[in-house]
Amino acid sequence: MHVLAVLAAAVLFGTTGTSQALGPDDTTPLSIGVMRMVIGGTGLALLAGVLARRHAGRRPVHAPPAPRPGIRPLLLMTVTGICLALYQPLFFLGTERNGVAVGTVVALGSAPVLAGLLEWLLTRRLPTATWALATGAATIGVILLGIGGGDVGGSSGTDPVGLLGSLGAAASFAVIANVQRRLLDSGWDPFTVVAGMGASAALVSFPALPFVDVSWLGEPVGLAMALWLGLGTISVAYVLFTWGLGGLTAATAATLTLGEPLTAAILGLTLLGERLSALAVLGLIVLGVGLALLARGSRTPRDPRPFAVEG
Repeated sequence: MHVLAVLAAAVLFGTTGTSQALGPDDTTPLSIGVMRMVIGGTGLALLAGVLARRHAGRRPVHAPPAPRPGIRPLLLMTVTGICLALYQPLFFLGTERNGVAVGTVVALGSAPVLAGLLEWLLTRRLPTATWALATGAATIGVILLGIGGGDVGGSSGTDPVGLLGSLGAAASFAVIANVQRRLLDSGWDPFTVVAGMGASAALVSFPALPFVDVSWLGEPVGLAMALWLGLGTISVAYVLFTWGLGGLTAATAATLTLGEPLTAAILGLTLLGERLSALAVLGLIVLGVGLALLARGSRTPRDPRPFAVEG
């Protein structure tokens, strides 16, 4: 169930590009990103808050006591919210400078690797051989999909600023996965963790509203796009992701989110009339194999040792 929850979140994440393509023409990546965070972060805080209260009411009598609130967990939840708010401008910087294909490949392809390395640095536990094999296959699939996806703007090189933006987006996601894993291992309810992330992301993004043009919200298609991007791809998606993370490692969860480019490619073919080259089709197949391998390997129990290593 945990694997399916993260994969479902990845599918929701993967609808982002298609939703933007079907939205109004007068939008900008920054205005969409700000509205997505304000709506999605607020909705995430409310939805996860309700689920957290329900979950607390069903806590078994003999269960360990819930962790007490403190400055440290509050700061960690705030860090995840800031990273969530930072992810989008960094991602769009990468796609603007190097094209959608290259920017997406670098961001999504490097996120699992960075998440696994960060988890190893924090826990002193190496990811499993299954994770390494599955991540390698899935990353190759993403690269093939990006290379075979068509023209990336005619540029003959990779813009270093755009490359840093894509890597920054990947690092932001890796931090979110690892910090949430740490909070869960400390006994925090997953819905409380994600509610804190949503609230802090909305608070960080709200001050930017006066500086972006959101007049497109007056159009029915614009309002529908904003609500879906906020509530569907943020509020619901991150509730599923964080709940699924409760039974997986941060590295495994990050690799499963490579289902996002798979979803985006399928939607591009079916709804936007895009065409894929033979190389891109091969990439889709390799990516699917990597995800299937990881899902099969994730049936084994997660290492029960706490995230933080003493000593």
